[in-house]
Amino acid sequence: MPQNILDQIIERKKQEVKAAKARTPEHILERTEAFGEKAISFAAAIRNQDKAGIIAEHKRQSPSRGIINDKVTLKQVVLGYQNAGASAVSVLTDTDFFGGSNNDLIEARALLQLPILRKDFIISEYQILEAKALGADAILLIAAALKPNKLNSLAAYAKEMGLEVLMEVHNREELESSLNDYIDVVGVNNRNLKDFSQSIETSIELAEFIPKQFLKISESSISKADTIMTLRKHGYRGFLIGETFMKQPNPGEACNELYEQVRGLLIKN
Repeated sequence: MPQNILDQIIERKKQEVKAAKARTPEHILERTEAFGEKAISFAAAIRNQDKAGIIAEHKRQSPSRGIINDKVTLKQVVLGYQNAGASAVSVLTDTDFFGGSNNDLIEARALLQLPILRKDFIISEYQILEAKALGADAILLIAAALKPNKLNSLAAYAKEMGLEVLMEVHNREELESSLNDYIDVVGVNNRNLKDFSQSIETSIELAEFIPKQFLKISESSISKADTIMTLRKHGYRGFLIGETFMKQPNPGEACNELYEQVRGLLIKN
């Protein structure tokens, strides 16, 4: 999405957080059943070599694509992903721009044994408490939306809450200015924020600059098993895929097809 869209989203998110705090104070979040549950390791699930490292995303719409798929239920999608062999599931909870909701994450948690990434535009500690209360196992922090010191403090707070942290970057500058010891996973988004263009060359170019202690995942512009195998050669072990699956009538079936192709290539190689 263009930078001005990102700015719009962040401004809207500030309003949402303020309203959510007034509606549901932090002490209420801390009393939810999910808040006391131990998180499932997102990073360990992706590293599991018995699977293909697919992080399958539930995503109804986006600012760049409009409606992607509003015909299938969340239950059909996320159970389909789990049955298809996904390593983890990403659930978009942003309402205004992506058509998601907090209830989507609550519903997914009740259905799944896989780790769940809360995909949203996190700008405050309150949203991290909220993620824990909703049943998330990991959160997304977007380097383009946060100053490095703020990203650091949010990542540290997430670790205090027992959640893992995926930091998303789009270029080397974001990567090198925002890396910190509280991050578990570095995700490279192959979509250019300025013009919507997508290329896995972004992941390939940044691979060598991501320190080895961080699990590397690639996001966007991934639809073929050959692409995943190419990215694996550059050290990527996780592959976040949303639109490729969601634009199909049966996202779970599409996920299974790609999973089987990747597993076949991994066995052959």
